[in-house]
Amino acid sequence: MDRYLIAELIPPFLFGVGLFSSVAVTIGTLFDLMRKISDAGLSPAIAMKIFLLQLPYFIAFALPASMLLATLITYSRLSSDSELIALRSFGIHIYRLLMPAVFLGIVVTGVCFWLNEFVVPAAKYEATQTLQVALNRQQKDFQENNIIYPEFNKVTQPDGSRREVMTRLFYAEEFDGERMKGLTVLERSRSGVNGIVVSESAVWNQVQNTWDFYNGTTYLVAPDGTYQHIMRFEHQQLQLPRAPLDFARKGRDYAEMNIAQATEQLKLIRLSNDSKKIRKLEIRIHQKVALPFSCLIFGLVGSILGIRPQRTSKATGFGISVLIIFAYYLLMTLGDVFGLGGILPPEIAAWLPNIFGVTMGSWLLWRLAR
Repeated sequence: MDRYLIAELIPPFLFGVGLFSSVAVTIGTLFDLMRKISDAGLSPAIAMKIFLLQLPYFIAFALPASMLLATLITYSRLSSDSELIALRSFGIHIYRLLMPAVFLGIVVTGVCFWLNEFVVPAAKYEATQTLQVALNRQQKDFQENNIIYPEFNKVTQPDGSRREVMTRLFYAEEFDGERMKGLTVLERSRSGVNGIVVSESAVWNQVQNTWDFYNGTTYLVAPDGTYQHIMRFEHQQLQLPRAPLDFARKGRDYAEMNIAQATEQLKLIRLSNDSKKIRKLEIRIHQKVALPFSCLIFGLVGSILGIRPQRTSKATGFGISVLIIFAYYLLMTLGDVFGLGGILPPEIAAWLPNIFGVTMGSWLLWRLAR
């Protein structure tokens, strides 16, 4: 029975993967590449390479929808042909009939996670770089001007409470990828500014893990705001964190990072205390797990909807699938809005569509089992 049901599920699943990924990649990439071929003189060979590199991204998004379409059509066909009634007449419980769909959902979840973690980030990054080189628009991977990097830490206040305040402000006028120029570093404590470093240039010392500052002045500030000590220097090493350098070097886009890379980026952003960017990246990291897990949820919901006694054609099944998928991505958008607004924690915001899907699937299964 399991072999039979899985064999029935695979053809519509593969059909869904081809259909949904083709539609998505056509709308999301193909039209844009064709315009670049005609307007910007992009080589058809390069365009084909970019198209193939973008394809895994859209296949990963098509897997949950394909799982929903396959289970809905397959179980609807089995139900309308009374095959499920025949199986249940042998004493097979309805939960047991859903096991092949659950098994396939687990397998597709693993494939989707593997694609999103190991294939899609590298392919998306390579596609971006290839397009930039082909159009002679290769962007520098670093911020050239006005690098501002604040650091925040919890400081004990006079009343004994601890409050998060800015303890250091790092500013550089220019950056060429290796050397920063026109630097000003403010060191702050509970009483206010207690040190200022102004320097012509600085580079990161990879061997000693320090900053080498050149041609500058150090100002020590007394609690009353007067200069306590002024010292000129030609070369001075300062034990400052590497974070400003990592911040100036632009990271990859979200879709071009796996979970490990996104987590490293999150550690860097946390130091700047930019709450909006922190929440956004936390949501994106959780979504990298939530989206593959939706394959299992869609498989469960689709099989429950299809197993009910009814006659559902392939066209009707496709229409129902589109509506459910639209509702899922609408909830994903709402989760983003509520998460970025601080209304929901990032974990709940990212998993909101899946929570709704599990709730709806459990309720439908309970009604069906009755």
